[in-house]
Amino acid sequence: MGDTGNNSENRSRGFETLKIHVMQHKVEVALWAIRVLTILFSIGYFIPIFSSSTNAYYKALVANAATSALRLHQRLGGVQISREFFVRVLTEDSCHYLFYSLIFLYVTPITLALFPVALFAILHAASYSLTLLDQLGQNSWWGARLLISVVEFQSRNILRLVSFTEILLMPVTLILICMGRAGLLTPFIYYHFVMQRYTSRRNPYTRNMFHELRAMFESVAQKPSMPGIVRKAIYTGIGFVSRLAPPQQTA
Repeated sequence: MGDTGNNSENRSRGFETLKIHVMQHKVEVALWAIRVLTILFSIGYFIPIFSSSTNAYYKALVANAATSALRLHQRLGGVQISREFFVRVLTEDSCHYLFYSLIFLYVTPITLALFPVALFAILHAASYSLTLLDQLGQNSWWGARLLISVVEFQSRNILRLVSFTEILLMPVTLILICMGRAGLLTPFIYYHFVMQRYTSRRNPYTRNMFHELRAMFESVAQKPSMPGIVRKAIYTGIGFVSRLAPPQQTA
């Protein structure tokens, strides 16, 4: 009976601590909640139980846009009418993903476009879920903690997959035009998003992925068994993409 009473008291104390934390960190908790919704909507796109896949797809993008806007406000604060503030906005990763959501809100659903949205939501929601669980007690919800540790252990691979998907979506937008599923401006607008990711100061994964892909294609082209015409096509493609890349900024 004593252990039961202690467990009940510990749970009550844990919930009270969690309540205080929520009241003191409303923005962070709101971001966590929206990210959880993003994950649920993404799952709903692949497994349409409560609504249609199309509705779930657009809801996931809207939720991601809301997260990005709230995160942008959190980092920059109030709006200022100045060139410096506008430049700061464009360098923020949250601005890039707000831009990303708006791009794909105006095209027909693309399964690949949900991957970065869902993976980022999983990564950030898992990180803050651990903070919330700690408010309940260090030994609470060990199953959830195990899942979170798996996500955090794979965080680098998740970020690499996100960057690869972002790059792959560039030629996909061109294919969508031919299929009549996207407007003529979509690839041009998306190109600017990719360039923003390439020059990101906080997240080098897109830039690194471009370098990895270039090294991979150059390695393939240098194989003795590679036909000359294919080798030439590979190097032409590498040169074309390299010319599109923004100039490297030196520290």
